[in-house]
Amino acid sequence: MSSDHNTPTKDPLNRPSSSSITHKQPLPSQPQPQQPLSRYESQKRRDWNTFIQYLKSQNPPLMMSQFDYTHVLSFLRYLDQFGKTKVHHQACVFFGQPDPPGPCTCPLKQAWGSLDALIGRLRAAYEEHGGGSPDTNPFANGSIRVHLREVRESQAKARGIPYRKKKRRKIKNDGVVVRNDVATSSTHNQSST
Repeated sequence: MSSDHNTPTKDPLNRPSSSSITHKQPLPSQPQPQQPLSRYESQKRRDWNTFIQYLKSQNPPLMMSQFDYTHVLSFLRYLDQFGKTKVHHQACVFFGQPDPPGPCTCPLKQAWGSLDALIGRLRAAYEEHGGGSPDTNPFANGSIRVHLREVRESQAKARGIPYRKKKRRKIKNDGVVVRNDVATSSTHNQSST
């Protein structure tokens, strides 16, 4: 009997022939690693998880299907304790001053812009998590918009900085033209004699 029967044959490059290679069964399909989330998506996920934790911490705990815009408003007020923006009371001597010269006991609150961006992310996250139609989204409720407007106005008054919308650009057929809005405060040229 010859022992050549069990030895694999080799090609000129000393590789085993295809008949001697054992074929492995493909592994069950494993989920492909996802692309890392964008900064916006990561923040939206963190914000959503924070809101859900807030609902669970209520007494009694609330489920996603049980909350409404009043819980969103209480969440925004709850977040004020973690704010970093000094908002002066009307009785404070620094009320209306953009750069107060000294310290005061007025509270730190969440900045309006931060709350506005947060609500935008939570509105999107709510719809992604099966919250229903945009018409029933508690983050898009009119009371939330009113609250944000009040926060913006009160913070602007407290800091003495009026809120102004950014200038919009008009696009014409021959190019981009910036629309110049006249500011409420204007300087007058004085001629010297």
